Amino acid sequence: MLVCIFTGFSSGLPLYLLLNLVPAWLKTEGLSLKAIGAFALIQFPYTWKFLWAPLLDRFGLIAWLGRRRSWMLVSQLGLVGTIAWLGQLSPTQNLSLVVGITAVLAFLSATQDIALDAFRREILPDVELGLGNAIHVNAYRIAGLVPGSLSLILADRLPWSVVFLVTALFMLPGVAMTLLSKEPAAAKGAPRTLRDAVVEPFHEFFTRHGTRAALLVLAFVFLYKLGDSLCTALATPFYLDMGFTKTEIGLIAKNAGLWPAVIGGILGGIWMVRLGINRALWLFGVVQVASILGFVWLAWLGSAPSDAARLAALAVVIASEAAGVGLGTTAFVAYMARTTHPSYTATQLALFTSLMAMPRTFINASAGWLVERLGWYDFFWLCFFLAIPGMLLLVKVAPWNGEPKAVAGAPERA
Repeated sequence: MLVCIFTGFSSGLPLYLLLNLVPAWLKTEGLSLKAIGAFALIQFPYTWKFLWAPLLDRFGLIAWLGRRRSWMLVSQLGLVGTIAWLGQLSPTQNLSLVVGITAVLAFLSATQDIALDAFRREILPDVELGLGNAIHVNAYRIAGLVPGSLSLILADRLPWSVVFLVTALFMLPGVAMTLLSKEPAAAKGAPRTLRDAVVEPFHEFFTRHGTRAALLVLAFVFLYKLGDSLCTALATPFYLDMGFTKTEIGLIAKNAGLWPAVIGGILGGIWMVRLGINRALWLFGVVQVASILGFVWLAWLGSAPSDAARLAALAVVIASEAAGVGLGTTAFVAYMARTTHPSYTATQLALFTSLMAMPRTFINASAGWLVERLGWYDFFWLCFFLAIPGMLLLVKVAPWNGEPKAVAGAPERA
């Protein structure tokens, strides 16, 4: 469970940097909402990581660290250097270089995620998946307070170059975890050939489920987080447009979501032990969808100089979103981990998380365009309705009274 804290924090920090800090940086440097929204396309490595995930299943980089930890260490050190370098650039004077560096940052982050997801799945026995992934998701969201809160507060007082350097240093606890942890016993059985690492994960998945059922699972993975992902794609620019300062966003908007997310996620993990993952997907998914309505309400209030009432409204909306999305993500991540086969953990999890990231990368790139044409109020209503199809697929992929048996041939992992 302690290791899951560090895997979550290390995984979340670079992604939230791309989602929260980079858009705020670009907006304060004068880029348009349409350009900022298009920057979501730079996250394309998150949607294609299943293409190089077989390399992480088949090969290690540093023999004494093992397959999982060697990839973790190399990607983490690369992230430290890349984040620090990004802050030395100017989006207006070096836009093409900024695009290139953020793309490299996303690639390193996606590679780290492949290794961390497989590492976490291999150290957690099946009975601990719910609680372990709840802790991982909570730490993941807590990591968002660094680029989404601390860094924004610092940006009102320090140059952006210093802000990005400080943010980069928060990757060092993950480096320490990688060096001090042990390689999972399950990670020692690498696929014998690269072909086995590339082909067999997909063959095994479709054979186990059947083609039709497997496609429904993949559609569910794509759609379940679509609505809330699009809803928060331009959250920081939305708060700024509503009249809140960067310091207010840092102190109130982000911190208001911390404890609801932590408490909700931990309780969600404990509830999953009793409820089962299927029922958790239903119950937590309803809360997740309903939380989008808070953004509709905040957009309806409109922009005005921030006062105590509007700050309280912002805190309530963000707290509700954090609790709802935190619960939904906890159940969702546990579902994806449960669906993998132990022999192909990295590649199958990379496939699932790539599909989960596609809305965030490609559909979210249109968020700025949609806001300019619809306005914030209608945009958030659209997000609400886009969240419904994923819930409807639960009838097929995770029926209320149906918990699947363990994957055939899967040893109990510890």
